[in-house]
Amino acid sequence: MRKWIIVAFVMALVAGCQSTEEKAPVEEGTPAATTPAGSTGATTSGATTSGVTGTAGGPYSAAALKDPNNILSKRSIYFDYDEAAIKEQYRPIIEAHAKYLQVNKSARVTLQGHTDERGTREYNIALGQRRADAVKKMMVLLGAQEIQIETVSFGKEKPRREGHDETAWAENRRVDIVHAGE
Repeated sequence: MRKWIIVAFVMALVAGCQSTEEKAPVEEGTPAATTPAGSTGATTSGATTSGVTGTAGGPYSAAALKDPNNILSKRSIYFDYDEAAIKEQYRPIIEAHAKYLQVNKSARVTLQGHTDERGTREYNIALGQRRADAVKKMMVLLGAQEIQIETVSFGKEKPRREGHDETAWAENRRVDIVHAGE
């Protein structure tokens, strides 16, 4: 009797682990396409984050970092004035870089926090650090290892665009993702 109970338990356990969900093929580069997990295939300007491989030429290879058609070529996350909250539109970029780190265990990045020229030097260093730390936290939550990511703040010391208007300020409020060896 005990043998039948154990067999029935094992069969129920195996049956409970099976998935009956059918998975439709995902068309890469289609924003509305969903992955088997139900999340959307992240795309930005035709670049895709689906199809994870660490092999040469794959979407998460070192060559992909320089491919302008790959989302990994996008390296800046922009912020609103006096904010360190990541905007939803930049999540696909962060996801792609986190996946790259997850696939390439020896890869390292530095997240460089920047601010616009307004505010004191000390305040801007702290704000740039909060921005870099926010991107790091999201990358770690998405599968990258903390040891792969270094953060640094330059505050207002390294503007991307000179100027004293909103256009320049908006371009300077950012975190740059710099891969080791670049």
